[in-house]
Amino acid sequence: MTQQPVNLTVNPSDETIRLGPLTVRFLLTGNNSAGSIAAFEVMVPAAERLGAPAHSHDHYEETIYGLDGVLTWTVNGEPIDVGPGQALCIPRGAIHRFDNDRTLDARALCVITPAAIGPQYFREAAEVVNAAAGGIPDRVKMAEIMRRHGLTPAPPPPHA
Repeated sequence: MTQQPVNLTVNPSDETIRLGPLTVRFLLTGNNSAGSIAAFEVMVPAAERLGAPAHSHDHYEETIYGLDGVLTWTVNGEPIDVGPGQALCIPRGAIHRFDNDRTLDARALCVITPAAIGPQYFREAAEVVNAAAGGIPDRVKMAEIMRRHGLTPAPPPPHA
């Protein structure tokens, strides 16, 4: 049996997507990995809170690896700081979100297994976030995009 040649390249899906102040840089998508993995960097400026709602996903795990700064990931209500050299696996079904509560910019590598989400989700979300021009993104539109891409928006937290 003869093996077919494989075209291997570094960062085959190199694409940067701006969602307001956040930057997502895709490195690998399911198209590059036979659907097994997607990987992207997320860059979050200092003192930036995520505008999108907390969410869960039932079809993949999300593993976070801290590169620079510290992001606070809230998973099922528990805040967990992830800094450089630290990893956090968010299991399927866990409601989560992240914020940068610090004075330094943060950057993390996010790995999705299997590759159930890709750049198209972030492109569509960027349209809604960027249309808000720094305000709160349209929650109905964001929720529709999230659901279409396999994310389940969490209900808003009750006001104290």
